[in-house]
Amino acid sequence: MTKQWLSKFQGTQWEGKGELWLDPEGNKQERYDCSMMFGHDGLDYTWLYEGETKKGSFTFNKAGGAIWLDSWHQPKSIPCVDVANAWGLFTVECCYEVPSSPSWGWRSKLSERPNGDLVLQMTNIAPWGEEGRAVRMIFTSVADKA
Repeated sequence: MTKQWLSKFQGTQWEGKGELWLDPEGNKQERYDCSMMFGHDGLDYTWLYEGETKKGSFTFNKAGGAIWLDSWHQPKSIPCVDVANAWGLFTVECCYEVPSSPSWGWRSKLSERPNGDLVLQMTNIAPWGEEGRAVRMIFTSVADKA
């Protein structure tokens, strides 16, 4: 399944705007410019935070799932598992350790809007199951802007 949508986007470049929510209530967001590029086995993205470029990637496994890293959110690569029957192009989840707390969850999802824009969303999941928005990046194809 991953290969079908990935081959559709392979070699394409995207630009957009993103939002990062850091406040506990999820009401205030930091806005930034972002970009994304698709390769043979995954995608790379960049985003700006406090004037510094951050980089991330999802590399998809042939057996399913992905390896994710992000120079700010997850600087060490971490394996993610596919979320079965999820809507969108892909949805993966992973767990990460928090000192003096049970592990937390992280869900990442890429969706294609009817107008062709791509939306990369990331959600933080507390050990008790509450989900909080963390990241949303909305991309338009560079070819569409030309």
